[in-house]
Amino acid sequence: MKENRQAAIGFIFITLLIDIMGWGLIIPVMPDLISQLKGIPINEASRYGALLLSAYALTAFVCAPIVGNLSDKYGRRPVLLFSLLGFGIDYCFLALAPTYGWLFVGRVIAGLTGASFTTATAYIADISNEENRAKNFGMIGAAFGLGFIIGPALGGLIAGWGTRAPFYAAAILCLLNCVYGYFLLPESLSKENRRAFDWRRANPFGSLRFLTKHPEIGGLAICFFLIYMGAQAVQGNWNFFTMYRFKWSEKMVGISLAIVGLLIGVVQAVLTRVINPRIGNEKSVYLGLILYTLGLVLFGPCTHGLRIGIAPLLRGRKPGVSSRR
Repeated sequence: MKENRQAAIGFIFITLLIDIMGWGLIIPVMPDLISQLKGIPINEASRYGALLLSAYALTAFVCAPIVGNLSDKYGRRPVLLFSLLGFGIDYCFLALAPTYGWLFVGRVIAGLTGASFTTATAYIADISNEENRAKNFGMIGAAFGLGFIIGPALGGLIAGWGTRAPFYAAAILCLLNCVYGYFLLPESLSKENRRAFDWRRANPFGSLRFLTKHPEIGGLAICFFLIYMGAQAVQGNWNFFTMYRFKWSEKMVGISLAIVGLLIGVVQAVLTRVINPRIGNEKSVYLGLILYTLGLVLFGPCTHGLRIGIAPLLRGRKPGVSSRR
């Protein structure tokens, strides 16, 4: 049983890593792909890129609670494998898409099956105990940071083989992991601990109702929502913006995002241990918000690609520096 759990932990780590890597792989080449399919300049293609992001986010928002309830009823293993298969199919659609509309189909499929992260978290909870729970959940942050460093950098390098090459790479990673999990991943949720599907729990607004019952964390939740809404507005257009304004290549876009991921990892792993004990959690949050906001503001007036590199140094200071992302 212990060996099975160790194998499962390794698989979950790889699943989360590939999840983030796959997303990072395609970021550097999306502007060129959309520009080619629509026959428009990169700056005009950014609005169509935003629509793709919104399609995925909205589908995932609606379907994630449903998929979570399905994992409660049928177990974590089939849902995880189905999610990996869905992501693999999504990347195949993106790689082979003859028109922009097919990109939408792929993103909707990814949104429908995009529960690998939350289901993987539930899997970790199933197989963890008091002694290893913190270590096991810490793996989530490690996978996120490492994936966001490797993914964009690798995507920028693979783009040298063609605009669609990173999509094939992401598809292969997901499908190989799905096959690996099919043969080696054990089920974590025993049949006696499963529960029937309930549409009331499969409501995406359930968590919002939870916040109304706990006003002590409502303000913090609003804070995170606002800062991440602004951050995603920048991140969702980063590749389009830098390629259009500074004539960056896919490789340069990938490297820039990898640097941001590395800085976030350093802040989370090192600086929080130094700063939090000295100034406290509350002041750390304020300091993180101020520096993060300043970093986002500095992107606007930048007129040279090298100057924009200063802003990611400040963006490494995430809001709520006392907690993992």
